[in-house]
Amino acid sequence: MIVAKKSLGQNFLRDENVARNIVSSLALSRDDVVVEIGPGSGALTKHLIPAAGTVVGIELDARAAGLLRDTFGDTLTLVQDDVLNVDFRSLATAHRRQLRVVGNIPYYITSEILFMLFEAREAVRDATLMMQKEVAQRLIAMPRTKDYGILAVATQFHTEPEILFKVSRNSFYPKPNVDSAVVALAFKNELPACNRTLFTHIVRSTFGKRRKMLRNGLRYMGFSDEQLDGIAFDLQQRPEELTIEQFLRLTSLLEPFEKHIRQE
Repeated sequence: MIVAKKSLGQNFLRDENVARNIVSSLALSRDDVVVEIGPGSGALTKHLIPAAGTVVGIELDARAAGLLRDTFGDTLTLVQDDVLNVDFRSLATAHRRQLRVVGNIPYYITSEILFMLFEAREAVRDATLMMQKEVAQRLIAMPRTKDYGILAVATQFHTEPEILFKVSRNSFYPKPNVDSAVVALAFKNELPACNRTLFTHIVRSTFGKRRKMLRNGLRYMGFSDEQLDGIAFDLQQRPEELTIEQFLRLTSLLEPFEKHIRQE
């Protein structure tokens, strides 16, 4: 048994039923290339290898990497690195197919991992991830709720998210202070046509001042009152009131003035 490192956010899955349920939800075939983030001691890996064509494990911890090599040998392609350093597009190109991502991910970098996957969206077919339950609920949140924010908009823009099931904190060693959930993210084949850079900038800037009206966040970006007064959009709303479709419409209306905004 590897002693968990708090600095790496390690909480090893020890519930065999949870591991089997995760792998079962994937409905894997021998044509699939699975990328497992943080395989650790191999609780999921041992179920993935018989079901998939190729399993690539991304593991930062040298102790866990050594254990995985000893346990699975050539049946596991191991990348010993920080997942945030891995080029998922290159992995997909090397294996000539989209990737199916799975993992009990470090909770302290959940957002970073999600946004990294969104950036590499062409390379990813789907992602099935274990994360803190409260974060999972934010991914599926709807407008006008307290959980609706940047993460919800970004996730629902790129994917169709679904919470598959919740997982007790007792399923891990050491036991974390929170419960978890397994989330399935089906990546969309086509994204809405828009200026994605401006769309992202507007979402981030307005939610950065989420208790204020949209006008305040847009002013901060550099749009003038004259420009804002000239668009047919209710800027007295707050960002958590807007659907993704409304954010897209706002982006389209403001695109002619993009050159005037501050670059973050």
